[in-house]
Amino acid sequence: MTTEVRVPTLGESVTEATVATWFKKPGDIVAVDEMLCELETDKVTVEVPSPAAGKLADIVAAEGETVGVDALLANIAETGDATPEPAARTEEARPAKAGNGAVDIMVPTLGESVTEATVSTWFKAVGDSVSQDEMLCELETDKVSVEVPAPAAGVLTEITAPEGATVDASARLGVIAGAADGAVEPAPRPEAPAAAPARGTGDIEDAPSAKKAMAEAGISRDQVTGTGRDGRVMKDDVARAVAAAAQPAPAPASIPRAPVPADDAAREERVKMTRLRQTIAKRLKDSQNTAAMLTTYNEVDMTEVMALRNRYKDEFEKKHGVRLGFMSFFTKACCHALKEVPEVNAEIDGTDIVYKNFVHMGVAAGTPTGLVVPVIRDADSMSFAEIEKAIAEKGRRARDGKLSMAEMQGGTFTLSNGGVYGSLMSSPILNPPQSGILGMHKIQDRPMAINGEVVIRPMMYLALSYDHRIVDGKGAVTFLVRVKEALEDPRRLLMDL
Repeated sequence: MTTEVRVPTLGESVTEATVATWFKKPGDIVAVDEMLCELETDKVTVEVPSPAAGKLADIVAAEGETVGVDALLANIAETGDATPEPAARTEEARPAKAGNGAVDIMVPTLGESVTEATVSTWFKAVGDSVSQDEMLCELETDKVSVEVPAPAAGVLTEITAPEGATVDASARLGVIAGAADGAVEPAPRPEAPAAAPARGTGDIEDAPSAKKAMAEAGISRDQVTGTGRDGRVMKDDVARAVAAAAQPAPAPASIPRAPVPADDAAREERVKMTRLRQTIAKRLKDSQNTAAMLTTYNEVDMTEVMALRNRYKDEFEKKHGVRLGFMSFFTKACCHALKEVPEVNAEIDGTDIVYKNFVHMGVAAGTPTGLVVPVIRDADSMSFAEIEKAIAEKGRRARDGKLSMAEMQGGTFTLSNGGVYGSLMSSPILNPPQSGILGMHKIQDRPMAINGEVVIRPMMYLALSYDHRIVDGKGAVTFLVRVKEALEDPRRLLMDL
């Protein structure tokens, strides 16, 4: 009897995911709720627990594959089940013997339609002792990075695919000897060349072949531009640096982009984009390509809001245990304006317009890994204190990387506060499928004409980006004016004016 492992619910508007990592391989014993694999969507990472105890019989969706909701990922057989295991996994479950107690290290399953990979990093060198399942090297494909564990314990006696090499799906990467009986003596480890200066934090390990080539050529690490993962120096990089040094004039760096002088290239650093950054880039470009995006601007005099906040902030914090900021005022003002201009709070679904009779407010938050937008649900029915508490909690969870997928979905409108970074004016990009986003900016004292006199007032520029397919210019301007009126006279919020 077998139990199916299927893709869990991914959340509202998320229809597919990519299988990023399998933590188990066919033949492994698993317990209930033990993590089997990890899926990546365009928003968050989802862990898939085991629905039953038993043995992982087979993997249907390999790493790198794109799967839909409820798609079959794998099958779990009961421990005592006599059902024969699939023939396709025989090689993966049993290491290939190379003779004399040696075991070949083979390229693991790369996923559907992936036929080759590049060896990016070896974590072990020839002569090192390794234990079973210890990480030996890392491969990079056009979809994901794949770690290669040791198929057996022993000594790494040979590396047949060095860093930078491109290998196919059935290639041999190296050989482990002495796994079975310890009869094979460890190969003498080659003497390492003098360590080259490390870059950055000092934890980037250059390719051993590159170190040897630098030592033979008599050049230092800072004379070579690394094109490997995280800026690692590969053997080809050293060859290019040596060739450039032999030229009478500085030669451009030999990389597929606009020519860069060698002296500039030596000061550059190349870092691979994270999956989150790639997703952010894709979604922002998709937003530009899909929506008829337009931005309208206005400015707001923050005098009354600042005076009200200064007057009550101590009493507010003492009673509610949270500081009174500006975000609750903007949230309230936007909720008020969205009632009058509901199309800004709507979305397009095919040929239909879906109007939302509630406000799930997205609040953009910058984190060390990128921009995320946690959602405060039913913000239109919350008090100032409830909004401030929710914003503080979501911001803290965002910075700690602990937001769940559900906390970042379902937003109907978004606030983006670039003013905290000093932005004076910018045009925010829509967060699909939403039709509106309000950009807040820096509060700056400026001379204003008030009742025929020039006075200094704390002013803020506001920018509303909207989808012109559903929101007309009149509606966008009206929305922004209502937000401005509510902030310049906060009493209007109490009177529902």
